[in-house]
Amino acid sequence: MTGLEPIVAAFAGSMASVAAEIVAESSGGLLERLRRSVGAEFQQRLFDASHRYIQHYKKRHCQLKVLGMHEPISLETVYTTAKFLSDQEILNFESIESLEQAYRSSRLRGYQLDSGQCQRQPGLKIANDTQYLMVLGGPGAGKSTFLRKTGLEALKSCHYMKTSYEHLKFPDFYKHLCIPVFIELKRLDTVEIDLEAFIATEFATCGFPDAQRFTRRALDQGRLLILLDGLDEVPSDNLNEAISTIQDFVDRYDKNRFIVSCRTAAYRSGFKRFRDVAMSDFDNEQIRQFLANWFGSEHDKAQKTAKNCWTLLQKPENSAAKELAHTPLLLTFLCLVYNRAQTFPDNRSLLYGKALRILLEEWASEKRILRTEIYEGLSTELEEVLLSEIAYQNFKVNQLFFSRRALVESVKGFLASNLNAPKHLDGEAVVDAIEVQQGILVERAENAYSFSHLTLQEYLAAQYVLDHGLWEELIQQHLLDNRWREVFLLIPGLMRWGADNFLSAMECQANGYLQSPILQSLLRWADDITASAASHYRPAEKRCAAIFLARSLSASLNPDQEGALDHARGLVLPPDFDLARVRDLDLAHVRALGQDLDHARALDRDRAYQYASLRIFETVDFPNLIQGLEALKECVPGANAARAERQAFTQHLNQLWMQALALNPAWVNLSAADVQALTNYFHAHELIARCKEAAVRVSPTVWAKIEAAILTVPPKTQRPEPVYASVRPVLNLITP
Repeated sequence: MTGLEPIVAAFAGSMASVAAEIVAESSGGLLERLRRSVGAEFQQRLFDASHRYIQHYKKRHCQLKVLGMHEPISLETVYTTAKFLSDQEILNFESIESLEQAYRSSRLRGYQLDSGQCQRQPGLKIANDTQYLMVLGGPGAGKSTFLRKTGLEALKSCHYMKTSYEHLKFPDFYKHLCIPVFIELKRLDTVEIDLEAFIATEFATCGFPDAQRFTRRALDQGRLLILLDGLDEVPSDNLNEAISTIQDFVDRYDKNRFIVSCRTAAYRSGFKRFRDVAMSDFDNEQIRQFLANWFGSEHDKAQKTAKNCWTLLQKPENSAAKELAHTPLLLTFLCLVYNRAQTFPDNRSLLYGKALRILLEEWASEKRILRTEIYEGLSTELEEVLLSEIAYQNFKVNQLFFSRRALVESVKGFLASNLNAPKHLDGEAVVDAIEVQQGILVERAENAYSFSHLTLQEYLAAQYVLDHGLWEELIQQHLLDNRWREVFLLIPGLMRWGADNFLSAMECQANGYLQSPILQSLLRWADDITASAASHYRPAEKRCAAIFLARSLSASLNPDQEGALDHARGLVLPPDFDLARVRDLDLAHVRALGQDLDHARALDRDRAYQYASLRIFETVDFPNLIQGLEALKECVPGANAARAERQAFTQHLNQLWMQALALNPAWVNLSAADVQALTNYFHAHELIARCKEAAVRVSPTVWAKIEAAILTVPPKTQRPEPVYASVRPVLNLITP
């Protein structure tokens, strides 16, 4: 017993009543004579058949078991309200150039752009308002799920609309009294296609009396909701016949309601009576609803699993994974991954590689649609190599959208240049197969294509770089280019033999940014002032904190734009270094210097306490510095003081810090070129640290060498003497 039996029985009774109405409205014939002759017995037969029909529908069409799931789950437990674009948004872009411009200006990773004219509408509302509906979308977009759920809602409507007015309270309710019939069009694999016989078989299987006549009466009266799933899955040899048959069937029985689903790439606008709508990618609201539904058990609710998964997807390092989450199929995959470990793997290459394989073969295999000679010669491995070449060549020239002609030429060139590639394959057919059956390449507008996800293009580009030994060239040309950041992070995860050489080459390139004598002097100072500190921090952490302090003292520092310090946050700053607090102090200090000098002095004191607590500057007399800052309280110029007096006081503040830290002002007030070089250095090392985390294998010896060299100058460079040989008492710098 499942606990659903009373509900199913109630639905069955209502559906049987609808079935009885169909019989009663017929003008004579065997069904009517049978109803009159047997009475209650006939009603019971209808009830039993309706009960079996509902159970049959729920068992066949309301259970989800995809992507290797061990047990099926109920469609209703995870279903997330579908949304449609009332008009295909791609039609709002006229050219590849306009697509590129729209994507760049959006600053988003996803390709489905909001043109401002494409209002998203709930799927069930459109199904209620539209008698003939064509649902379009890419692989795994949720088309079949939507059809199945709409059928289930129609079964519910048989109950609620026959028994009460409760349905009026629910806006998300199927408002038409119809019996749903779900037909997988991939079953139309014979020359003779008889939809009416298919429907009659569905009723006969469940024991409806005289199923053929019942079907005809139901069709004549318009009492069916006919759900035709997967027009693109009809075998190509039968496709034209299937389209003609469906259109003739709709014309003949036009009182009924019809919903057909088809992959966008396979649809050629052949259904003139139908309203075409495109399934929208999941937005954030839908992703959160899906997570809440998926992790809806009492245990998951107690553990806040859905909330934790959503929070993890919001992190910048998971932005590419979140991009995949906008596709229901790949969001299901991410839920399965997260459910196993309550996190996402550090090796993002494994994650994205699996997502690619789902589209390449696993999903197609589950749908049983790879029935074309294209895939008899084009293996998954060969196709992946082909796609990686297309991905890299376009990514290299900063082109995310490309024409069909260019796409076909790329395929032809690949096949011609590969001795082991099948020679019988046609470039046009290969592009069609990849687009229609797998959805990895998508037509965004007429003659304008892209990869379905930027993440997949980046993953394939990383594969190409590795396969062709281009990673050294990549480091030299793109180490500081944020557009290539995800490619950098993917390559170490693909280097199964280890990423030592890759990380070392990145370190070598980064060191080239610090050629300035001033910057090298600053590095030596940071090493000298922290070397003797017996704290638990690593040397690189101490040097980084010292550089941070020196830069925060710059008279020209703009805390909102200091990129070097921002990258330091993600590199090697001590974990208990309250960066946010110090940054707030720095920003407030800069503002206070122009407004309230006493507040600026107090902020300096707080900053001194903050750094003193780190205990990484053992040679700095912080108590003496703090005492000097306190003593300045008596010397703060008034609000109406002359500009020269205020500037002199500000100089005293800086002198206190410079003297205490033995800092040369030239090392602090860097030129714009030196600030940019330091920013580049930190940017590169932050990326090195992230690549190390993403790698399959890294030698401890190699990483220790890289880490030890952070913010140091090679020993062969001669060290100049410090500007200040000793630190004089800071109080001597205070003028009355």
